[in-house]
Amino acid sequence: MAKRLPLPKRFNAALTEEAYATLRDLNAEHGLSNNYLLTVLLERLDDYADKAKLAAAFDGFIAEYGAPAANGAAHGRKS
Repeated sequence: MAKRLPLPKRFNAALTEEAYATLRDLNAEHGLSNNYLLTVLLERLDDYADKAKLAAAFDGFIAEYGAPAANGAAHGRKS
């Protein structure tokens, strides 16, 4: 019998329609819930994401939309 991964952390996440569509497509392809899909994507990010391309994607997003403030403090990637 396969082990079940406990997911003790819970949070609300807002996604764009495009991001949510991608999540639904991954769910259909792999049969995992959104929680498990996000866990795999984030825990194994270094396995599949090129660090320079990932940094460029974040930098491009921040350049276009800015870095939102959380709890009154601005967040951004430190170089």
